[in-house]
Amino acid sequence: MSLTSHVAAQIKELRTSYNHGEGLSQETLANSLGIAANTVSRWETGVYVPSLHDVEKLARFFGVSMMVFIPPEETEEDDDNLKSLLRTARQLDHTDIEELRKYAEFRKARSMYKGKKRPKAGRRSKKR
Repeated sequence: MSLTSHVAAQIKELRTSYNHGEGLSQETLANSLGIAANTVSRWETGVYVPSLHDVEKLARFFGVSMMVFIPPEETEEDDDNLKSLLRTARQLDHTDIEELRKYAEFRKARSMYKGKKRPKAGRRSKKR
């Protein structure tokens, strides 16, 4: 599944299952995030990919990790760097582990969104 389609599906799922399945309109979500109402529709259809800042706002609004918006990957269990990081993390206290997790999520999201071009807002003009 591509990044665009995964993000689109996650936003729609979180929005429709909001408040124990009661749901939330696209307009209400947009107002809560301080964005244009049609932006949520464009995210859900994959026309636009939200910026990293928008993903952070969505994660905070829905009370989920930013990792929800990143497609799952297969991770090799034999990765020496990952094993070393886990060994080191086990020696940290809970608050340091939480800070490390948030930093890792941010770095992962930033690397996935790096270089993604967002279309300019407004109508597309036809070349004459």
